[in-house]
Amino acid sequence: MNDLNASSCAPIGIFDSGVGGLTVCRKISELLPFEKIIYLGDTARVPYGSKAPETVLRYARSCAAVLLKYKIKMLVIACNTATAFALEALQKELDIPVLGVLRPGATAALSRTKNGIIGVIGTRGVINSRSYEKTLKAQRPDIDVYSQACPLFVPFAEEGWVSGDALFHVARHYLEDLKKKKIDTLVLGCTHYPLLKNTIQAVLGEDVMLVDSAEETAKDVVESLDKNFLFNKEKEVTQPLFLVTDSPEAFRSTGEKFWGTSLMSVQWVDICSTS
Repeated sequence: MNDLNASSCAPIGIFDSGVGGLTVCRKISELLPFEKIIYLGDTARVPYGSKAPETVLRYARSCAAVLLKYKIKMLVIACNTATAFALEALQKELDIPVLGVLRPGATAALSRTKNGIIGVIGTRGVINSRSYEKTLKAQRPDIDVYSQACPLFVPFAEEGWVSGDALFHVARHYLEDLKKKKIDTLVLGCTHYPLLKNTIQAVLGEDVMLVDSAEETAKDVVESLDKNFLFNKEKEVTQPLFLVTDSPEAFRSTGEKFWGTSLMSVQWVDICSTS
């Protein structure tokens, strides 16, 4: 990035395995209304959470390759699983800033916990990787971290079932042990989970602080743009471009539950050509 003035006008690239990363994209868009954003949902190969680390890394590289064709100035991995298995590799391989969702969420949890007992929920892949636990304990070895995979939360979020008895019973089943551990902070370690905040909070009680990695990642993006002198100097609000590797119609239907309003521009891209 030798010409910072030219690159500052370039878009921010964001990718996720599907629609969950829209929670991250939405927060970034809200904080940075003048930034051009291109979001890639790898809907043809979702979910990443149950895939082998080597497979996730390969998928992440191909997603990055698609976005790099748009001359992006920054890459945001809006997927906890891909962050866990691909962030370090992509940071070494690319000459633009590459950010993930894991560190911002962990840092926020450490700043908010009062009793040093933190819970983490996520996909099986993220939980089995122990990425959050390692990140948290690297900064504060004295804390206690308890993790729980919550795979059924994803289909609930995608179906728009963000409340009701069925979700409440599933959430209570998943979170009961964490509640017994006396956690005072819970990291939502999957980008789908912010949609279920109200039910999760109801199960755990108001004394437990929920950490939304989407909000924290958006703040991280702002800091990185500032540090690298990459804020877009053009003060024109633009709508994000959404790219998908499977049906645009299916993505639009589900994605609008995450975005909150209509998704105006959704286009299909051929991920196979870069895999």
